[in-house]
This record gives sequence, structure tokens and C-alpha cells, in this order.
Amino acid sequence: MSDVNVSDFNLAELTRMDQDEAARQMSICNACRYCEGLCAVFPAMELRRAFDGTDVDYLSNLCHNCGACYDACQYAPPHEFGINVPQAMADLRENSYPRYVWPAAFSGLFTRNAFWIGLAAVTFVAAFIAGVIGWHTAGAMFATHTGNGAFYRLIPHGILVAIFGTLLGYAILAMALSVRRFWRATHGGEPLAAGSIRQAIHDTATLRYLHGGGPGCTGVSGRPSDHRRWCHHATAYGFVLCLASTSLATVCHYLGYEAPYPVWHPVVILGVLGGIGLIAGPIGLLTGRPASARGKSRPADIGLVFIVMLLATSASGLAVLILRATPLMGLALTLHLGIVAALFVSLPYGKFVHGLHRVAALVRHAHEQRAAARG
Repeated sequence: MSDVNVSDFNLAELTRMDQDEAARQMSICNACRYCEGLCAVFPAMELRRAFDGTDVDYLSNLCHNCGACYDACQYAPPHEFGINVPQAMADLRENSYPRYVWPAAFSGLFTRNAFWIGLAAVTFVAAFIAGVIGWHTAGAMFATHTGNGAFYRLIPHGILVAIFGTLLGYAILAMALSVRRFWRATHGGEPLAAGSIRQAIHDTATLRYLHGGGPGCTGVSGRPSDHRRWCHHATAYGFVLCLASTSLATVCHYLGYEAPYPVWHPVVILGVLGGIGLIAGPIGLLTGRPASARGKSRPADIGLVFIVMLLATSASGLAVLILRATPLMGLALTLHLGIVAALFVSLPYGKFVHGLHRVAALVRHAHEQRAAARG
């Protein structure tokens, strides 16, 4: 499909074409089996003789796009078979997200990702600035606020909890229902053993299948390395550290200790480490993205949009820390809050969902491999 203009097709037509292409390639790979030790896709493939739509949806989300199979394949282009598993899986995986999204009416947000997320960020930033000025005066935005509760003199804590609690609650609900749809479509319904879930958690936490079969992923340099794996680690654990910082800050607040906190406080330390991870990781992912020959870009590059949002969130958060005792704190704070609000809203309708679908696929993979080992 590398010469096809995907904008000429609707989602159903594109899905059928991508599923047919993935099934064609998997049938050839299943006869060859040269790449069976490289990642989770090929052991899962070998348990099947035919590949229907839900099977290839599952396999596409199991693929980590490391590129090792492309580099090892004797049938890769320019061979007439044209086997390019990373590209076929990336194409299908990208259009699987809108098909399982909740609510289904929002599926179009994936194809207009940059526009609506950018619009959401601008709207939220403007709303926070207008709210501060309307609540106080224009001068309050550029006043110096220090001491306990300085942030909440601009925006009361209760209002922040109401806004972000609602946005995050909706995002969690939408993502949970999306993953539920994906799971029901791709899982056979057999009961899961606790060991399968533990194995999937381990494989997710260690990014086991970003090893590329051992030497690592093939990036823009054309040579295998662990660059992508470590950048994914920095991004994922940076996100977790920021979440831990926010959660700890909430506990401290209700214990009577209000933000901003001194630089030695665990809330600040966790936030700074997380912010650094969310800058280093995304920058590394931007500079080390797999070569285009192995993964055709869709019109809406939701991965790029998500990386930019993570960078904006972490950079603006660190700016609040640096500028918190200056007249620029109010502007930095409202900018950060607006970006975070847009990030929360975008979670169910952008690249973040790939991690959730990936975990679900890894759970099924662990379940199938355990069942196959039992005979």
C-alpha cells in the first residue's frame, strides 16, 4: 500500500485493505518462519493457519515496530513478495485506534489530531488566563506570589480539583471502554491465569520486545541499538514520576501543607526527575524514529503530536518551578495548566492509547503461549 493515497478511502475501506495486506504477509511469513525468534508477533503468528480481521488487529498491536524482521527478511522489497511487516503492522495499528474508540462518534479525532489538540490547548490556556484575570485583576497575573498556597491565590485549589478531576475521570472512562472494545474483539473469551497477566506486566515494564531480537531496534542510523528502548523507558517512567509527584502533592495538600514546596521536597524531586524524563525521552524518540522505509506515515502523525504534547507539558511544568517566585509565575502556571488540560482531554484520542492496546495484546500473547506450552 506504499503507493496508495490513504486520504482517498474511508476508514472501513482502509481497514479492509490494511487487514488484507497484513494477512497476506503473515501467510508468507508463516510458511518461512525465519524470524520466529525476533519478537512476540511470530510465535503468535505460528499458532494460526489463517488470519481474519481481529487476528491481524491483535498482531499489529503486538508488533513493537523494531524493524528487525524487515532487516532479516529475504522477501523484503524489491522482492516481488514485497514483505514489509513493520509497515503493514504500523498501517493497521494506526487505523485500529479509531475503530475501537469510545464513543465511536469521536473516531475522526484521530485523523485531525494536530488540529483539534492544538485548538484544545489554545482554548484551555486562554480560559485559564481569562479565569485568573476575571477572578482577580489583570495585575494579579503578573504579581509576585510566594509562600504556602501561592499558586492557589491565583486559582483556588477546589476549582483545579473540579476541572482536572472531571477531565481525567472522563479520559480514564473513555480509555477503559476503548480497551474493553479492543479486548472483546481480539480475545477468544477464555479465562486468564494470573501468570499471564504477570508476564504481560513484566514484558511491558521491561519493554522486552524493543530488543529487536537481541541487538536492538534499527533506527535512523540504519544500525541496531537500544536507543528507542531507552527513550521509551525515559518517557514512560518520566510520566509515572510526574503522576507520583502530583499524587503526593494532593496528599500533602489535604494534610495541610500547600504548594509550592521547597526544592528538596519529594514532590519537587519527583516532578523534576519526571520532567527531565519527559524531555529527554520524547526528544530521543523524535531523533531516533524508525526509517520511513519500514513504517509509512499516515496523514495524521498522532505519534508526533503526542510527543510534542509531552514536551510542552514537561517544559511548561519546569518553567513554573523556575519562575515561581517571579512576576512571570502566573503566566507560566496558566500556560502549564492549559497544556495539561489539553493533554488529559487528548489521552483517549491520540497515541497514548497505543500503550493500552499494546498491554492488552501482550496479555493475550502470554495467555496463548502458556496454553500452547501446556499442549
